[in-house]
Amino acid sequence: MDSNLFSRRRAERFAQLLDEANGGRRHHVRSRADDQLATLVAVGQRLPAAPPAVEVDPEFRTGLRAMLLATAEREGIGAPAAVTTEPSSRRSAADAGRNRLLPAVTARRARARGAILVGVAAGAVALSGISAASENAVPGDALYGMKRSTERAQLALASSDVSRGQLFLDFARTRLAEAAALRGNEDGFSAVLDDMDADTRQGVRLLTTAATQRSDPAALDAVNSFLTGQRRAVGGLLDDASRAERDRTRRSLALLDAARKRSDALRAAIACGGPAPVGSDALGPAPATCPGDR
Repeated sequence: MDSNLFSRRRAERFAQLLDEANGGRRHHVRSRADDQLATLVAVGQRLPAAPPAVEVDPEFRTGLRAMLLATAEREGIGAPAAVTTEPSSRRSAADAGRNRLLPAVTARRARARGAILVGVAAGAVALSGISAASENAVPGDALYGMKRSTERAQLALASSDVSRGQLFLDFARTRLAEAAALRGNEDGFSAVLDDMDADTRQGVRLLTTAATQRSDPAALDAVNSFLTGQRRAVGGLLDDASRAERDRTRRSLALLDAARKRSDALRAAIACGGPAPVGSDALGPAPATCPGDR
């Protein structure tokens, strides 16, 4: 599916095809996108007969609703048509023809927009079932790409940097579980730990930055809670590991130790009302020394 699929023209053509497939009036036109859209139309027809058996997470449902409403607003779905002004000399001649066409055009657009929303919603519900089924997927599984796409969607719907930081730390925990499932596959194990460390850095950086900007250590509590549990779990990967796996695991442990040191230093700087951070790196702000420590 390319990024232009839901451009207005192609979206309206998709609505026409879906309408025709469900017994609506044929439009007797053809678009270059029809071959690409045919697969989506077929999926749209099968969805009502095969609803997903997986329970949809309430948080996902709430986020999905917000995303659909934002999409509808951005695309102008359901918004009244813009009113244009014409010189009075032209207006009366054009009004008669326009008034004859307006009911049919309005009805057609309403059906098209309704079909678009139904199609998007049905597809999203189906995808939510697939995303729930992909929760235990690991690299190499067919559903792993859907699992990572769902994570990116969660980040896009997050309301603040603190929420995004906490999500990244949750993803780091998920990568740890995947690494445990890939023991014995040195390349896969190392690649997942690379992703885990990247998620850890992103989450810690967002939360330490938020704590510094607000002069409030609350966000650091989430960091420390994550680091305590994560370090213990990562340490468990050393048991019965190959030499390469132990070496790679120790790099992740070193990152967790560095993150804890940074969190504790920032907490001390906030408590003493120290000066602004002297810089920033992958773990967020680097705290300045408290006046009494000089």
